[in-house]
Amino acid sequence: MSYHQTGSARAEHAVCQYGQSRLWFRGPERSLDTAYMACVGGDETYGRFVDRPYAAILEDRLGQRCLNLGSLFCGVEALCSDKGLFSLLNQAQLCVLQAPGILSQSNHFYRVHPRRNDRVLAPSQDLIDLYPEVDFADVHFVGHLMQCLQAYQDARIEVVVEELRRSWVRQISDLLRRLEVPVLLLGLEVLTLNECEHLDERTPVVVTPEMLEAVRPLCADWVKTTAYVSGQSDELEDMLFGTLQQPMAEHMIGPAAHRSIADALIGPIRNLH
Repeated sequence: MSYHQTGSARAEHAVCQYGQSRLWFRGPERSLDTAYMACVGGDETYGRFVDRPYAAILEDRLGQRCLNLGSLFCGVEALCSDKGLFSLLNQAQLCVLQAPGILSQSNHFYRVHPRRNDRVLAPSQDLIDLYPEVDFADVHFVGHLMQCLQAYQDARIEVVVEELRRSWVRQISDLLRRLEVPVLLLGLEVLTLNECEHLDERTPVVVTPEMLEAVRPLCADWVKTTAYVSGQSDELEDMLFGTLQQPMAEHMIGPAAHRSIADALIGPIRNLH
């Protein structure tokens, strides 16, 4: 059932840090002295508003320690630039890497916050020149930025999207080459309310199958699966959130989705062992 007490201790889980990483991960903190498998990614891996995310389910079913290195708002920028995280991953026996979203990276057209990759720090002069009619002063999030650009419905958006695609492949490829452990790439497609209900005619800017194929040779294996947000899947009552957090919880995946992700991962993980 959901918890509707603002500030409830169970509505938001404790966070922790490991080693030299500047990212905040899902707690409680666990020892690094025992062998572990690492699950790394953003909001879905972290398991916001969910009691047992897929990393915990994998640990139970495999009988192997599984460190949840999911971090809220973590994307390409944080994954590829946090040296402490890189060290944590290279100490693991196996890494399950949730493929990050395409918008969460600094690129030729805008810069994002180094840890909160959903935030736009500044547009570049090239983006300002490309869209001179856009006032970027009140644009603070990558999703909002893309909505503003897509609203013009012309060919300029393809210039931006193609830059994001090339940058994503380049940075993720570099990350995979630097990792010394087997990596199982999780291509998780999360369908939002608008996408599920076909209310938004704009094409979502997401990681494409071609992008996953481009980095696939650098992985030990990969899994592609789909999950629905709780507002669409009727899982909202099974999530933990405070009174004012329901709008956010509706856009997160629920417990059944985490079980489905674990089901998809467990076979390939066993094969790698």
